[in-house]
Amino acid sequence: MATNPILHPQARQHAHGEFSHEELALANRNCGTLLETLQHDITPTGAHYLLNHFDVPAVDNAQNWSLTLDGHFTEPVTVSLAELHAMPVTTKTVTLECAGNGRRHVSPRWPSQPWGVEAVGTAQWTGTPLRNLLLHAGIRDTCREIVFHGIDRGVDGGQVHNFARSLTPEDALHEEILLAWKMNGIDLPPQHGYPLRLVVPGWYGMASVKWLSHIEAIDYCFDGYQQTKTYVYRQSPDDSGTPVTHMRVKSLLVPPGIPDWSSRKRLVEPGLVTLQGRAWSGAGVPITRVEVGLDGTWQDATVDQCDNPYHWCNWHFDWQASIGQHLLSCRATDANGHTQPLQAPWDTAGFGNNSVHAVEVWCA
Repeated sequence: MATNPILHPQARQHAHGEFSHEELALANRNCGTLLETLQHDITPTGAHYLLNHFDVPAVDNAQNWSLTLDGHFTEPVTVSLAELHAMPVTTKTVTLECAGNGRRHVSPRWPSQPWGVEAVGTAQWTGTPLRNLLLHAGIRDTCREIVFHGIDRGVDGGQVHNFARSLTPEDALHEEILLAWKMNGIDLPPQHGYPLRLVVPGWYGMASVKWLSHIEAIDYCFDGYQQTKTYVYRQSPDDSGTPVTHMRVKSLLVPPGIPDWSSRKRLVEPGLVTLQGRAWSGAGVPITRVEVGLDGTWQDATVDQCDNPYHWCNWHFDWQASIGQHLLSCRATDANGHTQPLQAPWDTAGFGNNSVHAVEVWCA
C-alpha cells in the first residue's frame, strides 16, 4: 500500500531563493494589509491581514451556534450566541500581528506563508469579556490550562486536528480578552471567524482562535500541535524552544510618494515630505520612541499620544527630500527598553521577525 503523503509527509527543509509552488499557493489564500492603509487608525475590514491554517468553515445558521465550557469548571455550561449577546458588551480597539510576519526576510527561511511585513492590522472588536464567562463557570483549583477549540480542521505535520490553543488560567482571566462577534461594527466576516472568535490583545494572532465552539479546562499542560509543535522559537530542530506569546516591538512606514507597479519602489518629488507610520508592542507595553533612518542616519520622529497600549500609535517626521536614491527606515522602542534590531533575528520557523522596515525611494 502506498504511503499517504499527507499523513506521512517528507520532512521540510529550509530554503533560499525563489518561492515554491506551495508557498505561492499559501500566499494566494492569505493576504497582508495594504501598507498605504496604515494611514488609517482603524484598518478597513477588507484590508486587515488574514491567516487561516485550514479551510474557512461554512456556518449557515449562527442561531444554532453554541459555546461549551467543560472540564475542570465548577459549573460546566453551554451558552448560545443569543445568551452571549445578552451579556455585558464592550468594544476594544486591538492591533493583531501574525507571528510569522517578516518570515521571507529571514534566510534560510522555513517553507510556509511567505509574509513580507504586511501581516498586521488594527480593528474594533465587539463582544463580551471572556473573564465574565470563566468566572461564571468557576475555574477549579485543579485546572492548569484553558484550551480554546475552533471548528476549523485539517492536517499539519501529518497530524489531523482542529485548530486549538491554550492559555494559563491567569492569562485567560485578563480583562482585555474578548469573545468577539463583530469586527469594525459588522458581524465577523466568515474568514475572520464568524460567528464567534477569541481576541487576545498583546499576543501574536495565533492566540486569537477563530470559529470558537469549545472552551476546555484541563489539569495538564496542553500538547496540541498548534501549541507545542509550532509557534515555538527554536534555533535548531531539536531545540525544545520557547513558546511564542506576546508581540515584539515593531514599526512600519507608510510608503511615501507613488509606487513602481512591479517593484513597489517609491518615487517622490524634491522638497518637504511628511513621513508617517505605525508602531506597537506586545503585552500592553507602550511605545516611547520612534526613529527614522535617512540613508543610515537616525533621527527622532514625533510619536502621537495613544492611551490604549493594545492599539498601534501613529508617528510622523518631516523629511527634506533631495534628488537621488534614498533608503528610508524606521525603528521603535517600547517602555521596557526593547528596540527593533537592524538585522532579522533568526528562528527555525521565521517567527517574531521585528527587524527595521526599510523602503527604497527615488527623488526626481
